[in-house]
Amino acid sequence: MDMPTPDPRVLEKKAAIVAALRAVLPADAVISDEAETRAYECDALTAYKCPPLVAVLPSSTEEVAAALKVCHRMGVPVVPRGSGTSLAGGALPTADCVILGTARLNDVLETDYANRVIRVQSGRTNLSVTGAVEEEDFFYAPDPSSQLACAIAGNIAMNSGGAHCLKYGVTTNNLLGVRMVTMEGEILDIGGAHLDAGGLDLLGLICGSEGQLGVVTEATLRILRKPEGARPVLMGFDSSEVAGACVSDIIKAGVLPVAIEFMDRLCIRVTDEFSGAGYPDCEALLIVEVEGSDTEIDEQLALILDIARQHNPVELREAETGDEAARIWLGRKSAFGAMGRINDYMCLDGTIPVSELPLVLRRIGEMSKEFGLEVGNVFHAGDGNMHPLILFDANKPGDLETCEAFGAEILKLCVEVGGCLTGEHGVGIEKRDLMTHQYAPADLEAQMAVKDVFDPGWLLNPAKVFPLQTSETRRIAAE
Repeated sequence: MDMPTPDPRVLEKKAAIVAALRAVLPADAVISDEAETRAYECDALTAYKCPPLVAVLPSSTEEVAAALKVCHRMGVPVVPRGSGTSLAGGALPTADCVILGTARLNDVLETDYANRVIRVQSGRTNLSVTGAVEEEDFFYAPDPSSQLACAIAGNIAMNSGGAHCLKYGVTTNNLLGVRMVTMEGEILDIGGAHLDAGGLDLLGLICGSEGQLGVVTEATLRILRKPEGARPVLMGFDSSEVAGACVSDIIKAGVLPVAIEFMDRLCIRVTDEFSGAGYPDCEALLIVEVEGSDTEIDEQLALILDIARQHNPVELREAETGDEAARIWLGRKSAFGAMGRINDYMCLDGTIPVSELPLVLRRIGEMSKEFGLEVGNVFHAGDGNMHPLILFDANKPGDLETCEAFGAEILKLCVEVGGCLTGEHGVGIEKRDLMTHQYAPADLEAQMAVKDVFDPGWLLNPAKVFPLQTSETRRIAAE
């Protein structure tokens, strides 16, 4: 088959961009070979792919600033990228963009145990932050399921959470400061190694901004003392609705577990086959973990187990040893990988009030029949952050479109019951055209006005977050 002839104008533009970037960056930091740039053509939302024009891998804040100055001067869009684990297409390139990866920004810059602070470059992986301090009995609290691979840069961009966010909060609750580079190449320090900065809460604005306002190169993070101990309990129920009601009752009782995780029958079966965790045969499973001293753990679990018994559980299993605790968590931690063995799937990220769990779980089951696609539910039940996994066949014509339509209805339902479109995955491209379902035109205009200030040319992470037609109109007007 004959290959299409490359457009000479595109080749000329690419050559000029590559030359300009190589003039300010080390030679191995600029990737322009077509085969090599394909490594950056998608993130974890693999249904969509688009090779970038060029990729750059700076090793310092100064190199990031130099690359951004070049792109700003030449009017080239830039897509920041952490580890590429975004499930919402947050790091999806455009054909005319430069991917700016943070992979080489991975150093620990400062550790202050007395003040419980660590400063790291933003390309460092989430789990390795804890790895840097665990010998001193400290840890970094946010723990996304992808924590082995995901970068702090992406965690900040999407305000990531994890299983233990019920007690410790998400990234914004554990972020003290950032060093950020604007599209013009200006280096800004926002916040720092203290509780609150004076003036406007710019840090709160940056965390969760999905690379729309600047590129974060360093982060000052809160680290915490490890608890004396932790113990999970596994609960099996006859229905998802009953499990949801149990979660609601635990929260209403005023108990604060460190985590409450939910899995339905499909996820239970698949993860158990994959991990050998030994889960019970039931319709819904909860993993509830508490921490503290032995006395605190015993008191909290006694109350939680008493609440669970009121819902006629199929099984209650309290971990007695570290090995038993690890086995309880084993299946949950491997759920996304296990589900990927049986089918293609799209992982959603809507958040709802905990009291609405029984209703929403029932409606998802009804919609599953309406759309003809199976759904596996596995999520952070304690804070209502749902992750329905819609199964589809990527090789079957029309299945992806049906999956997306189904997902849109689930996310609309989340908003309708008082929740929101995203809890930790971000908007990216996945939810951009649903933003009008949650926000009024004036709300979206206010958000875009903030982007106008930080990125007046609309060159940073294009075609994300805002409805596509609206953002493209804004970008064209800025040219």
